[in-house]
Order: sequence, then structure tokens, then C-alpha cells
Amino acid sequence: MSEMNERIESIRYNISDAIKKSHREINSVQLMAVSKNHTFNEIEHALQCGITLYGENKVQELSEKFPVSHPHFSLHMIGHLQTNKVKKVLPYVDSIDSVDSLKLGLKIDNEASLIKKCVSILLEINTSNEEAKSGFVDMNDLYHFIDTSESFTNSTIKGLMTVGPLSDDEKAIRESFSKLNKIQEDLKRRYPNLDFSTLSMGMSGDYRIAIEMGSTLVRIGTAIFGSRGY
Repeated sequence: MSEMNERIESIRYNISDAIKKSHREINSVQLMAVSKNHTFNEIEHALQCGITLYGENKVQELSEKFPVSHPHFSLHMIGHLQTNKVKKVLPYVDSIDSVDSLKLGLKIDNEASLIKKCVSILLEINTSNEEAKSGFVDMNDLYHFIDTSESFTNSTIKGLMTVGPLSDDEKAIRESFSKLNKIQEDLKRRYPNLDFSTLSMGMSGDYRIAIEMGSTLVRIGTAIFGSRGY
């Protein structure tokens, strides 16, 4: 068994263990491999280990590294996306998980319609109110986005995403993830006909906590691929 395979098996065990301890359903959490600063050869290795969901942070790296057609895996844009980069990234991705403004949402839907592609989106929430982070902070802005999105033709909301605080403070991490969970419940009540089932939260250092707090998708980079070569 390769070193990467061992790391992936260990992560899968930890995910299953966290699911059991949280009394959740088996297979209720997806594992996304975050391949930032890693080669496509490494991605192919991870694919051989059974990883079929990948996330990339930067448009340039994504477009240079991945093929436009990738029938054996799904690719998501998870980093901050500027509106002028939407056209470049859309042909490659199945989902944009970092939608943080109405302007960006409108641009995604318009560009997707031009290339006759349907794309999923997650709404990014800044649950820790850190100025350096992207994401919705004002709930009224979030509601306005969702109200407007009902006219979208080529993009569909599938849930929410957040990045936990860059801290070892477990209480702060739990509060951040709990906030996203509460926002999800609020949106489910407010918009019963829409889909907010995906909660993308948790990375290499905090994914077990995220699963306890309701995450359905964890984004793991370093724990799968090892430290990044910058």
C-alpha cells in the first residue's frame, strides 16, 4: 500500500469514526481532496485510491492542471473567485463552492447559460467575521441573493460553505461550524423548496469537529497529499 493510500485510509477511518460518534448515517460525509500546489500525477494517484471529488483554489492553476473533460471525477472551485475569472473557470468545474456576492452569482449564471452548462453553487459564509476572509456576513444580503437566485437558469444552490477560524481554539472552531449549521436550518425553514443539504466545512486540522457539527463535505489537502511545495 502506498503512503498516500495509507493516509487516505486513515482519513476515511477518522471520518467513519466521527460519523458514528455523532450518531449520523454512514456515508453522510463526502471527502474532497484539495489539490492546490500538487501535480496532476498526484491527483491521478489519489484517483486510483478511490478519491473522486477534487477542489482547487486558484483559476490559473486549475485551468493549467486539469483537463476540460474529466468523466471519472468531479472538480469544484473552492477559492475566492473574481467575476472576471468566471468565464475561464466554468468549462472545467461542476460546482463553484465560494459564491460570496450577488454580482458573482449573476455572472456565473449568465456565463453558464452562454456555454449551455448547468453548474452547482455553494454560498460561502464568513462565520468567524474575519476581515481577511471572503463570504457573506450580513444575513439580509444572503436572503437577497437567494430571492434573486430563483430566476437563475443555469446555476443551482446546493448548500453552504465556510472556512473555520485559523486558530487552535476549539471553542472558536465549534462556534464557527455551529453558526453555519444554524444558518442552514434557518434557510431550510425560510426556503423549503430549495436545496441547502450540503454543508462544506472542515479541513485537515478540524474535519472531525466539523463532522460532529454537521458537515456533509470535508475539504482535505495536506492530510492526503502531504505538505505543499510553494
